Amino acid sequence: MDAITMNLLKEVADLDALPTGAYNLRANGKGAGRNTTANIDIVTKEDKPGIDIIIKPGTKKESVHIPVIISETGLKDLVYNDFYIGEDADVVIIAGCGIHNCGGSLSQHDGIHTFHVGKNAKLRYVEKHYGEGDGLGKQVMNPTTVVYLEEGAVMEMETTQIAGIDDTIRTTKGEIKAGGSLVVKEKIMTTGDQKAITNFEVDLNGEGSAANLISRSVAKDHSRQEFNSDIRGNAPCAGHSECDAIIMDQGWVGASPKLTAAHIDAALIHEAAIGKIAGEQLDKLMTLGLSREEAEEQIINGFLS
Repeated sequence: MDAITMNLLKEVADLDALPTGAYNLRANGKGAGRNTTANIDIVTKEDKPGIDIIIKPGTKKESVHIPVIISETGLKDLVYNDFYIGEDADVVIIAGCGIHNCGGSLSQHDGIHTFHVGKNAKLRYVEKHYGEGDGLGKQVMNPTTVVYLEEGAVMEMETTQIAGIDDTIRTTKGEIKAGGSLVVKEKIMTTGDQKAITNFEVDLNGEGSAANLISRSVAKDHSRQEFNSDIRGNAPCAGHSECDAIIMDQGWVGASPKLTAAHIDAALIHEAAIGKIAGEQLDKLMTLGLSREEAEEQIINGFLS
């Protein structure tokens, strides 16, 4: 692998080399490496671009890495990845996409990931997006995540986008059965003229089902962000969404929460806060010898950590 690929792998998957265990590496629209294990199989789709990841019931303490790398300008990549997590499994899936664009044309990756999480299974899903390049072409990513949680299944999803993505529409949809729980933690920072839209839609369909959607974001320069959430409680359930945003310079942030209760015991809550960095926070750090820019960076890093 060349230096660009290795740097992108480090940014999106914290990898210094190909991982041990199960993995599938996609580079510039093609498969570039794969490994399976006794409990985790990865199969190329025959009807459309993408893969099926099949994890056997009861699989514990194993992980799957599925990074995507784009280093060609003008490439538009679309993949459909389906994940089948067996009953009582407890695994980690690490995804992410890195784009290096030094040309004049737009480079884009759209990934549609669908998760079928079996009864009482636990899944931690980590997804990072990163872009770089000194060309005039844009880096665009549009991730779509669809989640189906069976009874007692738990999924924690961590998504991060803090550098280099010019335009993104991030869509997450979920259907949760009795006792299932979905936790989504999103971190976004936009700069320049970048645009980011987040859409959450979750149906809580079973008794004791729960969803917790948390978004933290920073909008700098002239960038724009939009947060939309829709939690529908169709049974005795608990739903919570939270949007916290820091706005700087001429940035713009909009938050549009929606809650729908279709059962008397559906408990649904939304919280939203948009504002600038507090002056007293800056003053306190500047009295310790930091410049204003250094103080702002420290505050933002803490907010997005």
